[in-house]
Amino acid sequence: MPSARAHTPAQLPIVVIGRGRVGGAVHRAASAADLDVSLAGRDDLPEHARDAAVALICVPDAEIGPACEAVVAASPGIRFVGHTSGATGLDRLVAATDAGAGSFSLHPLQTVPDESTELVGCPAAIAGSGEESLGLARDLAERLGMRPFEVTEESRAAYHAAASIASNFLVALESSAVELLEAAGVADRDEARELLAPLVLRSAANWAERGSDALTGPIARGDEETVERHLAAIDGVAPELLALYHALAERTRALAAGRTEVGS
Repeated sequence: MPSARAHTPAQLPIVVIGRGRVGGAVHRAASAADLDVSLAGRDDLPEHARDAAVALICVPDAEIGPACEAVVAASPGIRFVGHTSGATGLDRLVAATDAGAGSFSLHPLQTVPDESTELVGCPAAIAGSGEESLGLARDLAERLGMRPFEVTEESRAAYHAAASIASNFLVALESSAVELLEAAGVADRDEARELLAPLVLRSAANWAERGSDALTGPIARGDEETVERHLAAIDGVAPELLALYHALAERTRALAAGRTEVGS
């Protein structure tokens, strides 16, 4: 019986489908790792996929199914088809499994603002339709310099929600802080971001090192009088942010209480 790592990316020609940010970053990492890889878009997919044994689809979620159908049609010898979506299940690759190919996913747990984004060292969530497909996903992630960890189909939505909270919601939160400084007349938008950036970066580093023990500020020290002044000030200059402050304050109180119980 073949092992889960019998057919590695180093031995098989790979086509990365999608010339966007993620596709470009993956192709760049694969080229640096000396893998047999090509990059294809919608127009030249048949040309690049013709001799591919592995296809990694890096397109928006809604386009994964059609892209899978296209690569199966273009590559009669395709053996594995995967995608890089964190939220989409392997069921979107049914055209590949119906054709006898294995399906897998490889989601870089990293924000990818452009194709020059460095993927080396970042975690990667992997899944596979079977042991061989999962082994292929693991080997590919490792050869790209990433750190693979398995996420089951049942846990995929919760995993991706956690990633969105950690990344997308952080951007939304910090942008809200910038808007508050701007509304209060402290600084314009660019200046406010520059002023807050060191605090944000240090807080993120503290959390990475200490978890909830990095929590500081008025709620952590039980200073509800200052919290009330915050609320009054927000109500005066940016009332649309009151609900956000209230929700985050409640969550912060819960974290502070839990930290106190653990430490007592």
